[in-house]
Amino acid sequence: MTLTAEDKALVVVLWGKIAGHTDALGGEALDRLFACFGQSRTYFSHFDLSPGSADVKRHGGKVLNAVGEAAKHIDDLDMGLSKLSDLHAYNLRVDPGNFQLLSHCIQTVLAAHFPADFTPQAQAAWDKFLAAVSGVLTSKYR
Repeated sequence: MTLTAEDKALVVVLWGKIAGHTDALGGEALDRLFACFGQSRTYFSHFDLSPGSADVKRHGGKVLNAVGEAAKHIDDLDMGLSKLSDLHAYNLRVDPGNFQLLSHCIQTVLAAHFPADFTPQAQAAWDKFLAAVSGVLTSKYR
């Protein structure tokens, strides 16, 4: 799926509202991931995984800030996410399926916090965008 100019604009506009709240929103997305998809907890055995913990918020912020970097490089995700792709493929070895699960959790959080902005069109754009981000992050696994 190719991101259209409208898709890109919807992603960038909503990112502008997310940017100041990355720890809270990212932490909430990770809380949902861990609650709904318990197998994802295995990658974080060194974290306090209780809901709302400082570890979860901090890492959630890192995750959403990486999404923000991707939004800044929306026209060249391969370049914008190259280092992060290497990290996940060669060092962390995260199950690629977890990216799709986390993408779903991120969209759920965005829908809850930005109901007026997370229209069906925005959801479709974010779904394509996060799928593209996941594709880049898993591209070096092959």
